[in-house]
Amino acid sequence: MPFARLASATSATCHIGLGLAAVGRPGYINLGRERDLPQVRSVDALRERTHALLDAAYAQGVRYFDVARSYGRSEEFLADWLNARPDIDDVVVGSKWGYTYTAGWSADAERHEVKDHSLATYERQRAETDELLGERLDLYQIHSVTPDSPALTDKELHARLAEAAAQGLTVGFSTSGPAQADAIRAALAVTVDGEPLFRTVQSTYNALETSAEPALAEAHDAGLTVIVKEGMANGRLAEPNAPEALKTVAAQTSLGCDAVALALILRRPWAGVVLSGAATTNQLSSNLHAAAVDLDEDQLERLATLVEEPGAYWERRGQLPWH
Repeated sequence: MPFARLASATSATCHIGLGLAAVGRPGYINLGRERDLPQVRSVDALRERTHALLDAAYAQGVRYFDVARSYGRSEEFLADWLNARPDIDDVVVGSKWGYTYTAGWSADAERHEVKDHSLATYERQRAETDELLGERLDLYQIHSVTPDSPALTDKELHARLAEAAAQGLTVGFSTSGPAQADAIRAALAVTVDGEPLFRTVQSTYNALETSAEPALAEAHDAGLTVIVKEGMANGRLAEPNAPEALKTVAAQTSLGCDAVALALILRRPWAGVVLSGAATTNQLSSNLHAAAVDLDEDQLERLATLVEEPGAYWERRGQLPWH
């Protein structure tokens, strides 16, 4: 598996990855985008921002980069960066299929993405991803699997994914929604010719939403690499929106709320890679301080009070506006 490259890395930040959802397109649901991104979000402006983030991340020891077909031009921006640096051969690149970007480079589109987990969508988007990333693609994930996703039962799709795995591509899935644990367990049961199909899982887990933890631990025990997304809860755990308990602990550590929020996840023994979704290089540097945060029992107890009921968490997330 390509994640063996991360296992051999020695930097303090090797378990922190960079996701490009926030900078691959002009509109997204993260809080604070009006401050974080330039007023004019042209393709060239966001390409330049993405490349600056990738440069800073690589220089500071980050070795996993995460994109998706639905993240606007994120695959294109990452491919441009990689092609200009052919000597870089120690990174792991993951992308996702299953959502189609439909916003036409507008932050005000009525609909930003359309979900479809059919075999036809896989074949179309796999060709699109291959055209951009080619052999640099290490991991291809089904985007946002839920318990009712046809991707969990489509045997023809499973066979095609198994073919890709036999050719060296790691096959994984991501999850979203209040029933993440059910989706994870259903995916763990998917086999082709008696062998488990999926080798990675990417799920939302943070100080507010912890419901997937038991299933993620089971996935880790089954040999899957666990990737954690939305560790900042789309900006709800960053200044100035962070809850008071998090601000108190951050003040005690003399680091940012973001670093503490990500450090809480890095402590989990099942967490293989924790994604930063930074939109600025300053945010990225602050996120990476998570590797240096040491939390005591009192601080952990304070942070444990922040957990929300999953349904309420996902309802609030669904109400976040696209900026």
